[in-house]
Amino acid sequence: MACRALVGATLVKRARLHSTRISNEFTPSDAYFVPDSHTQVATSSTPDLTKEQRACIDRAIRVDQAGEVAANWIYQGQMAVLGNHREAGPIIQAMWVQEKKHLAVMNKLQLQHDVRPTVLWEVAKAFGFGVGAVTALMGKEAAMACTEAVETVIGEHYDDQLKELENIPSSHSSIPLLREVIKEFRDDELEHLDTAVANDAQRAPAHALLSTVIGAGCKVAIELCKRV
Repeated sequence: MACRALVGATLVKRARLHSTRISNEFTPSDAYFVPDSHTQVATSSTPDLTKEQRACIDRAIRVDQAGEVAANWIYQGQMAVLGNHREAGPIIQAMWVQEKKHLAVMNKLQLQHDVRPTVLWEVAKAFGFGVGAVTALMGKEAAMACTEAVETVIGEHYDDQLKELENIPSSHSSIPLLREVIKEFRDDELEHLDTAVANDAQRAPAHALLSTVIGAGCKVAIELCKRV
């Protein structure tokens, strides 16, 4: 458990160092909702890339879109159980609002770059709702432990993804924007991790086991969705 906490704390610290956003500041993903002449090309077209570069973009968007589908259904499952909980309900709802925006942007990116969605879309929904509902039934702490485990893996995943995207030329404005959107979403997810830890995630029953199982499931899902 101490090791898991150290990883989470390290990721949160990293997010704070990377993030320069203010809550009311225009964020990179807002370009998909408030387009203007400066962002029109970046949000509506896709570059000519080599086969390898195109595969990298396809994998990134496919798995991120699937991840946001699962995240939305995790929170839907948790809200079905804890929506009326005085403490947990508002916290879960606030995180869910951000995940809804993430999914909306990923859906736009999928269409913009003509990426085939994962065939595991329905599986992601069912898995997400099941994990969310079951952990919520275990109590507020277990629901927060679920968020902690998921966001720890996702923070690492986004960092790895950003390294891969460094190999994609930035000559087309959609690529720098994609990197900035992923950075934004990574920072959002790590803020969720921070919130979960601050709200007793590590006091959940069988915290270490719960975190290990959920984290492992997330890693398997990431690898599957990259491919199918």
